[in-house]
Amino acid sequence: MTVPPLVDIGINLAHESFAADRALVLARARAAGLVHLVVTGSSLATSTAAAAFALEEPSFLSATAGVHPHHAAEFGAATLAQLRVLLAARAVRAVGECGLDYFRDYAPRPAQRHAFEQQLALALETGKPLFLHQREAHEDFVAMLRACGGPRPPAVAHCFTGTRAEAETYLDCGLHIGITGWICDERRGRHLAEVVRAIPADRLMLESDGPYLLPRTLASKPRRRRNESCYLTEVCAAVAAARGETTAEVGRATTRTAAAFFGLALAAMP
Repeated sequence: MTVPPLVDIGINLAHESFAADRALVLARARAAGLVHLVVTGSSLATSTAAAAFALEEPSFLSATAGVHPHHAAEFGAATLAQLRVLLAARAVRAVGECGLDYFRDYAPRPAQRHAFEQQLALALETGKPLFLHQREAHEDFVAMLRACGGPRPPAVAHCFTGTRAEAETYLDCGLHIGITGWICDERRGRHLAEVVRAIPADRLMLESDGPYLLPRTLASKPRRRRNESCYLTEVCAAVAAARGETTAEVGRATTRTAAAFFGLALAAMP
């Protein structure tokens, strides 16, 4: 399988599982043909770490800065101020991961909505794209996006696992859609084959969401069963098969879309 240069728009590189071998993870990503990774910030601590990684290797890494709904109860004025500082760095390309999660409800729903509202406003203020999370909160999530005042910056529904109808609603709202190894899961991801066929090429992006969502289509599973960016080729192949396209076509299109969305100047643009 020949895959052109890929961009992983979401890897949780600040996760503790990467602490011991982060440099090797990046080396494997490069060897697999990836040209850029966007490191996800999901709390103040991981956003700070993601920004630091991106500043060390700005040609290969970028970062997001935000507070995941699981951590919404921790969100306050001081958090907002510190996110604003992080987002001032050019290497920090997007606001998020932010949104709503009513599946786990690790934070009270009013706190989730407040944190999301504040981060929507932060995106309007900074003009940086939004990296969005939604689980079992579709109606409130869409309502809050639509209520966002002023021209909203570009936004991506990260790790999309929903229905075609939900995807079409997101597209109507102007969102991009990120697809992960969920599409490689024959138990729960089969419906995504239909979904990805409905996503225009200039709205579709690929992500590992490592260390989570290891593609089940891998011929040889890593011993630790930890997902990482080098396995994004499996996601590309699954999306290509679903769309009736070659991996080269999907790779080229998703890399161009990611570069435009995050403002990346890639030396190896296909």
